[in-house]
Amino acid sequence: MPEGDTIFQTAAALRPLLVGQQILRARSGRTPGPQLQRVVGSHVTAVEPLGKHMLIHFDNGLVLHTHLRMGGTWHRYAPGEPWRLAAWKARVVLEVAEHVVVCFNAPIAELMPARAAPLHPALASLGPDLLSPDFSADEAFSRLRSRPDAEIAEALLDQRVMAGIGNVFKSETLFIERVNPWTHVSDLSDDQLRSLVSTAHRLLNENTDSGRPHRVTTRGDPHVRGSSYVYGRANQPCTNCGAPIHVRRQGALNRSTYWCAVCQPSHPG
Repeated sequence: MPEGDTIFQTAAALRPLLVGQQILRARSGRTPGPQLQRVVGSHVTAVEPLGKHMLIHFDNGLVLHTHLRMGGTWHRYAPGEPWRLAAWKARVVLEVAEHVVVCFNAPIAELMPARAAPLHPALASLGPDLLSPDFSADEAFSRLRSRPDAEIAEALLDQRVMAGIGNVFKSETLFIERVNPWTHVSDLSDDQLRSLVSTAHRLLNENTDSGRPHRVTTRGDPHVRGSSYVYGRANQPCTNCGAPIHVRRQGALNRSTYWCAVCQPSHPG
C-alpha cells in the first residue's frame, strides 16, 4: 500500500499537470464508477494529499477522493499516447489540454460536494497528517496513549492515530527506536511514545524529496536508495548486530512485521 510519502509525491507530480487546467473530458473505465462527467468544463483548483488519501478539488464545488490501497497507481500520458495498462482498469480519466491523467486500480474513487469531504467517515476520523505543515506531535502522542491495549505496531498503522504511516515506516520506526512490535502501548513510557512519533514524522518527511523516483525511498542509509534497516530483509543480517531479521504476520489485517529480536527484545512484562 502506498504510504503518505508516495501520495505526497504523487500529488506534487499531478499538481503542475492539473491545477488551473480546464477538464475537457472525464470518465471512468469501470461501472459503477464516479460520475466524472460532472467535472467536465470545470477547472482544477487544488490537488491535496491527506495521509494515504488524495483530494482533487474543482471550481464547481466538487471534489474527487481517491485511495490507492494496495494496487492503485496514477499515470500521466500525452493525448493519443498508448496506455501501459488496460483501459478497463482505469478508475479515473481526466483529460486537459496537454495531458491525460489516469488513476488505475484504485478501490476508492468517489466524487462528492466539497462541503461533504470533511464529514466523510474515512477522512473525518484521520489523525494528524505526518506530512502536514500543521502536524501536531502532541495530538499524535495523545492518540497513541489513548490506545493502551493495542500492540504498538498496530497502533502506529492506525490512521486515526497518525495519518500517512504504513507498513514500511511502521517497521523502520520501531527498529530505529529499538521497540518490539508486540509491546503494548501501555508498557511504553511517554518518552518512548514521543520518540516514535518524532521518528515517524522525520522518516516520512525525508522521503518526500520530489527528485527521487516514486515508490523508491531512502531508509536506513540516506545515501542509498531504497535502503532499509529491517523491512523486506527477512533472514538477512541486522545492520546493527548481525542477527537475522524476523518477519511475522500481525494484527487483524495480517500485515507483515519485520524486526530484529536482538535489537528489539520483548518487553519483560
